[in-house]
Amino acid sequence: MRAIPTLKISISGVRGVVGESLTPQLLVRFAQAFGTYVGPGTIVLGRDTRTSGEMVRQAVLAGLLSTGCRVVDLDVCPVPTLQLLVRERRARGGICITASHNPAEWNALKFINSSGLFLAAAQARQLLDIYHQGEYAKVPGAEMREVTREAGAIDLHVRKILEALGPLPEGARRLRVAVDSCNGAGSVVAPRLLAALGADVIPINTTPDGTFPRGAEPTPENLSELCRVVRESGADIGLAQDMDADRLAVVDERGRAVGEEYTLVLAARYVLARERGAVVANLATTVALDAVAREFGCAVYRSKIGEANVTEEMRRHGAVVGGEGNGGVIYPRINFARDSLVGMALVLHLLAAEGRAVSEIIDGLPRTHMVKEKLACRSDRIGRVLKTVREAYAAWPRDERDGVKVTTPEGWFLVRGSNTEPIIRLVAEAPTEARAHALVDDLRRRVEECVGE
Repeated sequence: MRAIPTLKISISGVRGVVGESLTPQLLVRFAQAFGTYVGPGTIVLGRDTRTSGEMVRQAVLAGLLSTGCRVVDLDVCPVPTLQLLVRERRARGGICITASHNPAEWNALKFINSSGLFLAAAQARQLLDIYHQGEYAKVPGAEMREVTREAGAIDLHVRKILEALGPLPEGARRLRVAVDSCNGAGSVVAPRLLAALGADVIPINTTPDGTFPRGAEPTPENLSELCRVVRESGADIGLAQDMDADRLAVVDERGRAVGEEYTLVLAARYVLARERGAVVANLATTVALDAVAREFGCAVYRSKIGEANVTEEMRRHGAVVGGEGNGGVIYPRINFARDSLVGMALVLHLLAAEGRAVSEIIDGLPRTHMVKEKLACRSDRIGRVLKTVREAYAAWPRDERDGVKVTTPEGWFLVRGSNTEPIIRLVAEAPTEARAHALVDDLRRRVEECVGE
């Protein structure tokens, strides 16, 4: 079997392993392609804290400047901060240098349009066409712009959240919050926001040096240190971010990781209690969200996986809140983007408003069990895998908008190829842990047989 590739070029951008597939030459060409696509104007640039970030930044700057773009450089900042500033500056677009949840050896470029949203599928295809054709705009040296440093983006982000939601209410018990930013981009803003909200902050892994003290994804298996700190410090809640700070996971006051699925559920509960309206989530998000929406008489609409697909569906339905079950919360009143900082503020306001512990609120919600796995798979095998799954489960209702989602009497499962890694993702949810594992075990066996052929 051929080696799994270390470069992923898709409508989600370009990701690769630095020093292998993600080369300076490739980065310059992608930046040239984006500069050509958006045309001369302002581009906002930012990065997470990965140690390869400065090399990537220099290559991207070269490509953008060569096409005549004016670059506003935010340096280290969360992806949602960059998206916010694109809208505030009315820029032509933005590029964030981050591989998000990928391991430390990876880096990537995320492309953002003039609305501060990730490129929609049609826009991304146009960008890829320009990249593959290799015909880029060029300007002479005399027309190249200076790079502008922007130091106030993080302050703006915090201010927007406080203007919309306000600090935690006076007179309520002051909340103790442990926060784990994985030494990523959230390190530079999360403790500041929590203090501004009026919480006592217990920071861990908030040194923005690019080292990975744990796995980048804020999944329960990666949050053992945060769980321990919450228990030992008597914190009311623990909050965990990924490297680019668009995802948020919650740990309850007992030191129990409740799962990133419930971040959106908690945030939506606070929003819908104050503002009725549609909710949008992707196909892989827990059905507990539907139960919360029903409580307030609101509809839930499902989209394909990916922030660009969720925001497109939110616009279509005028949704008041939305997001993804990976801990991504989108609250358009503040920032039309998956935003862990907005998620933090909404969850803390929920705690203050209800006057109950996190565990009490969670235990009052419908509790299902979700299992998520991933299997290495080359892209040329994914079509075969999906065909096998469709045939094997032909008797049950299916949604084939993004991979194959099958709903059975035992629960539901989804199998799909990743846009960001050379893998297939398997997700299953059922009323009991045993049923969820049974669903994903049967699915894994069929996928492994197909991949191994």
